[in-house]
Amino acid sequence: MEVDRPGRVLAALSVLPALAVAGWLLAGLPLLLLGRFTPPLATLLGVPAAALLCWAGTRGLGRRTQAPSPGGSKDGHAGAPVPARQAGSAATWWQVGGVAAVAVVSGAFNTIMHSEQLAVRRDPATYAQYAAWIAGHGSLPIPTQAEAFGGPDPELIFQSVGFYAENGAVVPQFMPGPPLLFAIGNWLGAPFLIPAVLGALAVLTLAGVVARLSGARWAVLAALAFAVSLPILYTSRTTFSEIPSLILLFGGLALTYDALVRPAWWRGLPAGLVFGLAVLVRVDGLRDVLPVLAFAGLLVAMRRRGRPQGVVGPALLAGLLAGAGIGMLAAYVLARPYLSYLSGSVRPLLLICAGVLVLIVAGTAAAPALARIRLPKWAPPAGAGLVLLLMALLYARPWFQSVTRVPANPDDVRTFEMIRQIQRANGMPLDGTRLYFENSLHWVAWYVGVPVVLLATLGAALLVRKLLRDGAPFAWLLPLAVVGWTTVTTLLRPEITPDHPWAARRLVPIVIPGLILLATYGLARLHVLADRHGPLVHKWGAALTVVLVLVPPAVTSIGTAFTPVERGEAAAVRAMCARIPRDASVLIVERVTADRFTQVVRGMCGLPAAQVSRPDQGQTAPPGQVRRLAGRVRAAGRVPVVLGAEQGQVSPYGTPAQILGLVTRQDERSLVDAPNATWSLRMNVWMAVA
Repeated sequence: MEVDRPGRVLAALSVLPALAVAGWLLAGLPLLLLGRFTPPLATLLGVPAAALLCWAGTRGLGRRTQAPSPGGSKDGHAGAPVPARQAGSAATWWQVGGVAAVAVVSGAFNTIMHSEQLAVRRDPATYAQYAAWIAGHGSLPIPTQAEAFGGPDPELIFQSVGFYAENGAVVPQFMPGPPLLFAIGNWLGAPFLIPAVLGALAVLTLAGVVARLSGARWAVLAALAFAVSLPILYTSRTTFSEIPSLILLFGGLALTYDALVRPAWWRGLPAGLVFGLAVLVRVDGLRDVLPVLAFAGLLVAMRRRGRPQGVVGPALLAGLLAGAGIGMLAAYVLARPYLSYLSGSVRPLLLICAGVLVLIVAGTAAAPALARIRLPKWAPPAGAGLVLLLMALLYARPWFQSVTRVPANPDDVRTFEMIRQIQRANGMPLDGTRLYFENSLHWVAWYVGVPVVLLATLGAALLVRKLLRDGAPFAWLLPLAVVGWTTVTTLLRPEITPDHPWAARRLVPIVIPGLILLATYGLARLHVLADRHGPLVHKWGAALTVVLVLVPPAVTSIGTAFTPVERGEAAAVRAMCARIPRDASVLIVERVTADRFTQVVRGMCGLPAAQVSRPDQGQTAPPGQVRRLAGRVRAAGRVPVVLGAEQGQVSPYGTPAQILGLVTRQDERSLVDAPNATWSLRMNVWMAVA
């Protein structure tokens, strides 16, 4: 039995991140539910859980170089070995070292260029405040401390952007998976470290999938193309959920590949569990793992027909359902208002999942009859043509469609107004109904380059044709289904405010790494053709490949790669907290300050905070109401402190003092072009002791 030691190292390096993340989440979530998410307990349970999963998921890697097939090969021998030079896992130490170097440099660079998004303006600060709270308190929900204001009052508002009020407490908006990871940084005294570390681990994960499916010779190139892409830089520098999601989804693909190479009944369990826990990180994970559910059903049907890979099916299905069930339980218990807000999209997804399970049962029962069905000869070329046509239509979409939405609820109204503000800042015609979703494939071309999009399209078309013709390469079936399904659904409806680089985050979990993966397959096929034309064509073709794949994303990224955003917020918040009296109850009287700093004061300053209601959602609260509430605070034995964005907003209540004044940089907000700069950002907080 041949042992591919470099391939084994690369294979292990690429699945360890997903297994470690899954183990930590499995241990951390119960502790959070019990209100005991503390450093000693989390370490005591999380480290062994991660180690156990890592051991189970890496057993036997590299012991033989055989790619999975649906049960046979052209020579009639089931599971015929693939020569080591052709196997996806074959690698050299130079390739392993190259991938590791890219990951290390990526992590170091993004650590240096990290952003400090603590004032709640968009999702990263919500995640940062969520992580800071559970790191310091170990429990949810967040108490309102209404007694510090003299008891509940209809004019006191405890919710703020990213934090819902429910049952007399405050509930963070998002899923708990990412904050459970980011809290590690808070415990270590380096709260901005973990995103960069996760970004480096994502480089390893994608490189490992590329090595398995396209060949290790493409792993370093894929790692570089991925690491320099602007959306990856963007989401690796601050507390986004997309990078942890990517690690779990592509780690699941790698683990499934390994399970099919060496089929055993238990090997599908870690893969399914890793896939399912993507739901604990993002609710969108339900959509992303739908193809995994169908693929597990296919394996179950293959098991009934005696195919060796079929033995993996039941464990893959069980792990997937368990992981996704844990995620939905966490959403129901810890993020119920957020789940209710998304119910319009979550309920259909759950119904689709139930339908797929029914089809799995029916398909397993009908497996012998279905196996006798033969596709017509025109199906493989038609399938490949359909891929080409779909990508062409997505690219041409701006020329025949403009996606718009008339506001129908308060969230739509806010998006409408935000788009108008961005259009005004960019000197564009004002039309808040425009969503710009028709440009989604152009977004991808900005960030990975047109050559990668073309190579990925070619690779997908060739794979579809081969799979429809003879069911091979079977190892590509699940990756192609996951990447194809999520890419098409994401590009059709990104469902995000369309300013960039913000909207680029939608492309991170699947679309960008998936297209890079497919592009490497296209490159591998072109490389075979180049080999037939002699060494000169091979040499210059390889050099041209590197240029075409790496230069376009690097050119797009260069405008913002060396400019960190929102730096200085951590120091500014510490200084602000030091200026507020320790026995204060904080009343926030102005809208922007309330949105940005209510949870900052509560979670990072450790003080009771609430905003005073504003009639008709005006800019500031009525002075009479503020004075009445300040009197209630005094009666409760605490010091009433009033915060606002301007001196004049707090001066009616006492001597004003500026406790935060920060000028920094923020993300550009570009609607029709790739972002290439940053904008100025000014934040001010004034205080008066009432």
